[in-house]
Amino acid sequence: MAATATTYGARAHARAQEGTRAEAMPVVPARDWPDPPCEAGHLVWAETVAGGNYTHRVLARGTELRFTDPHGDACAHLLLYADGRPWERLNVADTVKVQWNACLGEGVLLLSDQGRVLASVVADTSGRHDALCGTSTLVRNTERYGDGSPQSPSPAGRELFKLAAAKNGLEPRDLPPSLSFFQGVRVREDGTLDFTGSAGPGAGVTLRAEQDVTVLIANVPHPADDRPHYVSSPLEVLAWRAAPTGPDDPLWDATPEGRRAFLNTAEFLAARGLA
Repeated sequence: MAATATTYGARAHARAQEGTRAEAMPVVPARDWPDPPCEAGHLVWAETVAGGNYTHRVLARGTELRFTDPHGDACAHLLLYADGRPWERLNVADTVKVQWNACLGEGVLLLSDQGRVLASVVADTSGRHDALCGTSTLVRNTERYGDGSPQSPSPAGRELFKLAAAKNGLEPRDLPPSLSFFQGVRVREDGTLDFTGSAGPGAGVTLRAEQDVTVLIANVPHPADDRPHYVSSPLEVLAWRAAPTGPDDPLWDATPEGRRAFLNTAEFLAARGLA
């Protein structure tokens, strides 16, 4: 008889797994993450997200969030919401339009449609990101790989976002276009897009939450990835306590548009007694 054939045997088997470390899983408590980027006690989130999987978390204002692509084939599709106010969410069009720039990288602010800063990019060693294409869909992945459902070998980013959204009280209609980190495109002179791939293993990007935010992440291939097979490697996610951007930070005054966005954010938070 198998060891798990009875309730007692199943319980003993399950308990025996305690402390087992898989390649892709959250580490709880986060301070147990090996070689943390800060004081171990400051870590609030430590997780490796498998390729074709998703994660989510609510982060406090001032928290720094670092994505790392250990193997070179991760692609972090990101959505942000003001925590408790999901109608204020990442607006990719305004992020690009207000800052006169479709290239994501250090110094770029991730804006809501209220003209406020949800997060800022404070470090970047990849340079391969995208604010144009969004994430993959069920129809596209089904056409390309044979299936795009969440439980399939080739889940679509939007389908995984639906699951992450539901766990935060959000619905499919609450999913706007997303940003992609670690896989990018270049616009050719004729207006078509050229997939640039990744910067290779070890690249990282760090964001700073400028409000309390709900973070949704889907780690799936970029929709412009022209490889015939579904290729997605693990994504490392770490977050730690830090401080939000203040008027004494060079990023605050880096551009007139950015300064106004920070002022809008500061005024809103002050009115609510949060800053």
